[in-house]
Amino acid sequence: MQRYIGTKLINAKPMNRQAYNDFRGWVLPDDEDGADEGYLVEYIDGGQPNTHEYAGYVSWSPKEVFDKAYRPVVGMTFGQAIEALKAGHRVARKGWNGKGMWLVLVPGTLDAQLSEGTPYREALGQPSCEILPHIDMWTTNSEGRRAMLPGWLASQTDMLSEDWDIVDLYLED
Repeated sequence: MQRYIGTKLINAKPMNRQAYNDFRGWVLPDDEDGADEGYLVEYIDGGQPNTHEYAGYVSWSPKEVFDKAYRPVVGMTFGQAIEALKAGHRVARKGWNGKGMWLVLVPGTLDAQLSEGTPYREALGQPSCEILPHIDMWTTNSEGRRAMLPGWLASQTDMLSEDWDIVDLYLED
């Protein structure tokens, strides 16, 4: 078998094995302990719903397995924030002093069309170019207007902080 590592955005709540079986309307098998600690897990980034009470696919995970695989979204490392960006989420740091700032991964494009009169078109002397993947920041410019800052770079503090959060679930401008 091949080894895998993944990043999933989930909802979860503590629930022992018996409570999960009761929730699903199942009889606990004789060889299972209903008092086993664990979590009801709802996968919100894929999978067809399997119960009418949740929008995503629901399963149960033993506590030990869950604790090794997941941690709360608030308080992610920079590496986890990068994985969240790759999964299509917007991320931000709690420690940033600007309100409403966040990052987005721009996948790039092989044939970006350059508008007449733009600095890119003037500098390159051609109507198109390849744009490589990069991270942009939604922020506020020096005049107080909301603006996208292309090509954001992480500081040492950003890379070593553990206050990263996924913001697209409750994004406000």
